[in-house]
Amino acid sequence: MSTPEAERRLHPWSWLFVLVQQLKQFIIPLLALVFVGRGDGNALWPLIGVAALALASLWQYFTYRYRVDDDRLVVREGLLERKVRQIPFARIHNVALHQSLLHRMFGVAEVRLESAAGGKAEAEMRVLRLDEALALERLIRDRGAASHVGGTAQAEASADATLLLALPTAEVVRLGLASNRGMVVVAGAFALAWQAFPDRAMTRLVQDAGERAFGYASHLTIGWAGQAAAVAGIVLLALVVLRLLSVLLAVLQFHGFTLQVHGRRLTVERGLLTRIRTSASRRRIQAWTLREGLPHRLLRRRALQVDTAAGQQQEGEQRSLRELAPIATPDACDALVRDVLPGIAWPPAAWQPLHPRAWQRLMLPGVLLAAVAAAVAYWRFGPWGLVALAWAPWAVYAARQHARRAGYACDARLVAVREGWWSRHWRFAEIDKLQALELRQSPLDRRFGMATLWLDTAGAGAMSPPLRLRLVPLAEARALHARLAREVARRPLRW
Repeated sequence: MSTPEAERRLHPWSWLFVLVQQLKQFIIPLLALVFVGRGDGNALWPLIGVAALALASLWQYFTYRYRVDDDRLVVREGLLERKVRQIPFARIHNVALHQSLLHRMFGVAEVRLESAAGGKAEAEMRVLRLDEALALERLIRDRGAASHVGGTAQAEASADATLLLALPTAEVVRLGLASNRGMVVVAGAFALAWQAFPDRAMTRLVQDAGERAFGYASHLTIGWAGQAAAVAGIVLLALVVLRLLSVLLAVLQFHGFTLQVHGRRLTVERGLLTRIRTSASRRRIQAWTLREGLPHRLLRRRALQVDTAAGQQQEGEQRSLRELAPIATPDACDALVRDVLPGIAWPPAAWQPLHPRAWQRLMLPGVLLAAVAAAVAYWRFGPWGLVALAWAPWAVYAARQHARRAGYACDARLVAVREGWWSRHWRFAEIDKLQALELRQSPLDRRFGMATLWLDTAGAGAMSPPLRLRLVPLAEARALHARLAREVARRPLRW
């Protein structure tokens, strides 16, 4: 065993970045003190608050140390209350390097080490020199792999990185066109405005804007055709603005996107102003999702996402490994799956269909909704309200298309489902990543003789579609449930 290295400090300017981070958290109370205390002795309190935060940042710099041992990272912090944290390299599931514009100006990076527990990071180093941060990431990758498998893994980890995917600017623009990120920006701006200003002020502002717009329109003698054209033009303009915002946000988040495989680890780097570099072991991937909305199909593209054991979102940024391919051709996505999971047959050769009457089960909610809406509209508007019944044929058609396309596949290593018609997704996982199985039947399912098999994996986020074999014939669902239960029981869970 080699002699442990000496303890190291953070970057000399690390206290400045800690101070900036703390000021972000306390900016609203400090601004309140500035405006409330204007003109009297209380005006000094903001300066005192900033000075206290600066002292706390300096205190953290002088009391924080870390040391690299053979198989672990040792972190020591605190002076009055001392903490010593030992983090085995084999337990580190995700290494995230974060560089804001300020970090890049100083040539530093923030390092986060995450485990499968999620939530708070095992260690957070604000900040290290960029070369030191990259060296620490490489060391964790090499020694973590060696501790699991031995010399073979260490040799693999020392190999050169292989580029699996790189997104040029044109692909990033397509990503913005295919996504609804602009709507997220608009919704966030409205939410922020509603939080920053009183409710009455925002309500009055919206009402005044509406009254002015309608008042201006009422003075125009353009007829109903002109008014319809004006409304259509406004809607079209809003859609164009939203798409431009989506493109802008996609460029900011995914400019220079690269996906590399380095031995047993995958590394993603992306971002225009803020650069994020995320590294995670391939065996930490718990489940996969292929997405294809209508804009994706028009552009002949898909998105490939994964759930990892340490999947989490921190401070509005997704820093864990999530997007393997934000946008790529269907063939490129399928090739990525085969590259990351060698020996997997993807896409499956044959998909098993749903129950023959699954379309009837799927159409019921839409038909019932149309009937209720028509009844309410008829009571309120008279015979014109029956127009709502036009939704029923569409619900039947959509249910038939969904049932025709949906299905599942299961072999010795993989279980996969595909769902959707208008917006499609494929969800799959290795059998030894499954944690629990559940067979469900609603009263309607029992009436139709079908069941749904739910499969649970680690790391699934709120935005991930469920892994479920939906509306399968009952006997088939029971047989598959028994088979997968035996397989999951005899195989060790691989994190």
